[in-house]
Amino acid sequence: MDASNHPATLAFAIDRSRPVPLTTQITATLRMAILDGQLEPGARLPSWLDLAAQLGVSRGTVKAAYESLEDEFLVVPCGAAGTRVAQPRTSIVPPTPNAEAISIAAPLSEITRSFSERPLPFQMGVPAQDAFPAKLWARLRTRAVREDASAPVAAPDPRGRPELRAQIAANLAITRGIHCHPDQVILTSGYKNGLCLTLLVLQLQGQRAWMEDPGYPIARMALEFAGLEIVPVPVDAEGLDVARGIAMAPDAAIAIVTPGQQAPTGVTMSAERRKELIAWAERHGGWIVEDDYLSELQLDRRAAPALMAGDTSERVIHVGTFGKTLSPALGLGFVVAPLPLAQRFGEVAACLNPAPNLTTQLAVANFLADGHFLRHLRQMKALYRDRRNGLCARLNGYAMPKSFAGLAMVMPVPKDVDDVVLSREAFRHGIAPAPLSVFHHDRSKAAPGLLLCVTNLRGNVLERACDTLEKLLGGASTGNMRRSDLVEA
Repeated sequence: MDASNHPATLAFAIDRSRPVPLTTQITATLRMAILDGQLEPGARLPSWLDLAAQLGVSRGTVKAAYESLEDEFLVVPCGAAGTRVAQPRTSIVPPTPNAEAISIAAPLSEITRSFSERPLPFQMGVPAQDAFPAKLWARLRTRAVREDASAPVAAPDPRGRPELRAQIAANLAITRGIHCHPDQVILTSGYKNGLCLTLLVLQLQGQRAWMEDPGYPIARMALEFAGLEIVPVPVDAEGLDVARGIAMAPDAAIAIVTPGQQAPTGVTMSAERRKELIAWAERHGGWIVEDDYLSELQLDRRAAPALMAGDTSERVIHVGTFGKTLSPALGLGFVVAPLPLAQRFGEVAACLNPAPNLTTQLAVANFLADGHFLRHLRQMKALYRDRRNGLCARLNGYAMPKSFAGLAMVMPVPKDVDDVVLSREAFRHGIAPAPLSVFHHDRSKAAPGLLLCVTNLRGNVLERACDTLEKLLGGASTGNMRRSDLVEA
């Protein structure tokens, strides 16, 4: 056997910070090595004791991994001869010769660099991992598991647990100025799922939709998948230009907006624009989806009330998430339906989109009820202000204009640079700024730039991340990063 195929040369990716059990991590590494042919049939695996010592785990952990592989017919115990990789005829899943020919791109590869991994510096859409109240959450989660185990064995409310919907309604009255009945609140797995539920309820296929330009690219893709025609409406210093939207498509059926802190510019929609937008919806029978993605996380002042708070015409659908304020790993968000649509939302949820993870719902309900959520928001604002100020100070001497939008710095890059290619290169170097151009309806006409989120710039991570960023920007106008190589997303 070639030395490169020896088990001792395998790169075991053991990460104790991950929620995945060590046995599963070891099993996955060995399984991949066997199926890829890196470990040849007949190759002897290290003894339980030897591999355990090498990896710094217990012998029982390695033994359980070997037993899992034996159950899959990938290895066979050979007594004194040790445990060996099974011959192809005994393997239920033999290596596939043409497996490398299959290439399926990960979802949203233009926008999101990875899933289910620890966040990288500058990565958008993830809160501070080091500031998550893990011990408190573990205690609340344990309590929720016990309570859920003794709950009645019956079909749960598809809208979500009543206690959490009541807590969300109470919290929205305090933080966002929205006064609603708990039965107007329908729980979802996050913003995307909330938008999906809304589109299922409204049934607007074939109609036109106002979309902020620049605006959240995933929302734009979702509208296209739902069969709507996108009308890109410009955003200026007051938010969505309602007059332009009316001039472009007065008959639009829906408008998707981020009025609290526009993504990606950070602009708060003015009071006058809010009135114009609601008046348009009332006059033309349109619907407004309010994406409240950063909720109360306004760093410099009290956040403006939600658009729904000033809606007396019942045309605004409010979509929120705990993904930005607590953790996207919770997989929990909510929709506040206008009163005339509340029953319809509940029925569609019951048939097609029931609320997720009852135990997590109960834990979050207790988190809100005990006052932890508002305290957490206050602490996060202070932490993010410090990290934002640290980034500004670190890049103060860098000869490029900068502005802040929500929790991210907007950094332009040279006009001849493709920011999507630049962001991919940055990811390979361990940082994850987001390309600004993908937020525009027409990337080819957009000024390139990077969005640098501050949430995970803790301690010495800031210095290393900025050093890497500056090196990449210094060489950005060369090679395959030139904008002439741009391919439309």
